[in-house]
Amino acid sequence: MGPREVLFYCLSFLICHVVFDVASNEREVFCCKKYDGCSSAVEHLPVEKRVGGSTPLSRPRDLKKEYIANMNNKSLKLAIQKGGRLTDDTLDFLRKSGLEFESYTQKLFASCRNFPLEIVYVRDDDIPDYVASGSVDIGILGQNLLYEERPANVKKLLNLRYGFCALTLAVPKESGVQAIADLSGKTIATTYPNSTKNFFKKNGISVETIKINGSVEIAPTLGVAQAIADLTSTGSTLTLNDLRPLTKIYDSEAVLIANDKTSSVESKRVLLEKLMIRFKGVLSAQNYKYVMMNAPAEILPKLKKITPGLKAPTISPLAKEGWLSVQTVIKEDTFWETIEKLKSVGASGIIVLPIEKMIL
Repeated sequence: MGPREVLFYCLSFLICHVVFDVASNEREVFCCKKYDGCSSAVEHLPVEKRVGGSTPLSRPRDLKKEYIANMNNKSLKLAIQKGGRLTDDTLDFLRKSGLEFESYTQKLFASCRNFPLEIVYVRDDDIPDYVASGSVDIGILGQNLLYEERPANVKKLLNLRYGFCALTLAVPKESGVQAIADLSGKTIATTYPNSTKNFFKKNGISVETIKINGSVEIAPTLGVAQAIADLTSTGSTLTLNDLRPLTKIYDSEAVLIANDKTSSVESKRVLLEKLMIRFKGVLSAQNYKYVMMNAPAEILPKLKKITPGLKAPTISPLAKEGWLSVQTVIKEDTFWETIEKLKSVGASGIIVLPIEKMIL
């Protein structure tokens, strides 16, 4: 970016921060409305003259932190990824938890209508810093960022069971490297240098790492590195770039983190506990299916042994003498095996329903 000049103006209901880029003829506008959150936009407009006498102020990102600090302190502040691989799943998870809020591309802040929660949309690698500094109380991010940055004053509260991926070490398909020991003295390109260095240090292998932000897969082709360490989910990106996985450094998924001091404030602790009940209710529901079936009364002991439910199945008599209606829950990871056992002992008319939420 070229030379930049800043114009700051404030109304009773609107605070705006305008950054002019003289070289590229761009104007970035960052505004915080008192009742409608914040937004930013880059306008490709001619900049005819410099803003005479203006004093450069903080960058928009600093203004965002200042605005966060002035948000409703009686509410929890949650930082999530503004745009990226976790964004859609995170928004879906929050809405499944019964939270009502607005979200669209340019919105940087949103207030929940039915829960004292302020949502802040930021870059994913800024989330650890916001939580560690206490600018926000909690955050949702990939566990890979915790492994990489290891922020102080931050603790993991909950695995959210989406956004699964792995930091994978990969080499070109035609490479003679067959084991990690073969990479001794070689160069590894990665977006996660700390994680990569720690992995090779634990294995007693000396390598050189270079940090690349984006398009790490192209590094071996360009001769920049002999191997890469990058996040993969299906491995298709590696295949498209003629790379093959060598080993996995660690697994990652979306997690909920909190500042250590959040629980020490009574009002925030109470709100966090209420929010955790919602989150755990959604996660528990994903692990179970609700099952209704008909069965002869004589096989009831067998049914109880096969599917005991959370405490015990719900049993009701049917109009047909000697028959029962049995209602229970089955764990998702053993669902089909359990259904086969129920059929084999004589259960029939089996109906399976998803569970929206489950409070244990």
